[in-house]
Amino acid sequence: MEKLYDMLLQDCRFTGSLTSCINCGTCTAICPAAEFYDYDPRKIINIVQSKDETEIEKLLKSETIWYCGECLSCTTRCPRNNSPGLVVMALRSLSQRLGYFAESEKGRQQFALNKMLGTNILKYGYCVYPRTFHYDMFPEAGKVWKWQEKHLEDVYARLGANLDGEGPGPLRKIPKEDLDDLKKIFDRTGATAIMDKINKVSKEIADKEGLTEDEYFHKVFTETKKNHLNKK
Repeated sequence: MEKLYDMLLQDCRFTGSLTSCINCGTCTAICPAAEFYDYDPRKIINIVQSKDETEIEKLLKSETIWYCGECLSCTTRCPRNNSPGLVVMALRSLSQRLGYFAESEKGRQQFALNKMLGTNILKYGYCVYPRTFHYDMFPEAGKVWKWQEKHLEDVYARLGANLDGEGPGPLRKIPKEDLDDLKKIFDRTGATAIMDKINKVSKEIADKEGLTEDEYFHKVFTETKKNHLNKK
């Protein structure tokens, strides 16, 4: 197999975001995720710059790369204009392409995101689509949403939205030709291939665990067995 570091070099987010790192630790100091998780952007950059294939593979299979919130605070503070957040994006994509994401609990949750957000974008044109946002899966939305879910048409009409309607307006129905264009973008950027890989690997895990696809989806979406918070 091609070296992992060489694979990373093929990602423009990696090559354009990691030059002349002086290991100052500013990225870690400003990082919100480092406050709560066992997460240190400086260490990630050190591992990648070492070009140590064994350590990079461990990183790709770890929980670590999934703790980043992609706020890019690190980018705004780095004195050398590096972007650890974009490096993490490249690591995540490679982890997904190789199926390594399935080695970690946080990584497996990519299946839920893939199934919900990815499917919503391609099917409806929206990341979050009201008709697929159900209270039983998002109880933290509160009882108001439970009521609203049963009265979507009335609520959105009063708010001035155009839910599933023709023409302009928030939450309007996206024309098929536009959805087709979205699919082409996914195909040409490699997003479709990554989504297919996530689905394939996740289905294999579900089969091994004796779960249906829906049962596995619910498991990765709702269960957290590890303590991911730092020990500070």
